[in-house]
Amino acid sequence: MASLVTCPHCGARPKEEFTVKGAALTRPAPDASQETWFDYVYLRDNPRGAYQEYWHHTSGCRRWLVVNRDTATHEIFETRDAARKVTA
Repeated sequence: MASLVTCPHCGARPKEEFTVKGAALTRPAPDASQETWFDYVYLRDNPRGAYQEYWHHTSGCRRWLVVNRDTATHEIFETRDAARKVTA
């Protein structure tokens, strides 16, 4: 059976409908140093455990999602629309 990802708009869908686009990192300020921008664009940690990534529902609603998953087990803890603001 295929792995399913719960899209907040379409419901449970096969993971093959999605494209993983990268880490959901906080973007530096426009006036940040060149070194800060270089680190943001080119350097990434490769953590083991819970991590947030941007996924695109390419073969579905075409919305951007933030997926919180475990990089070791691939268990998905949460999916949300990337446009939704997160409040602390």
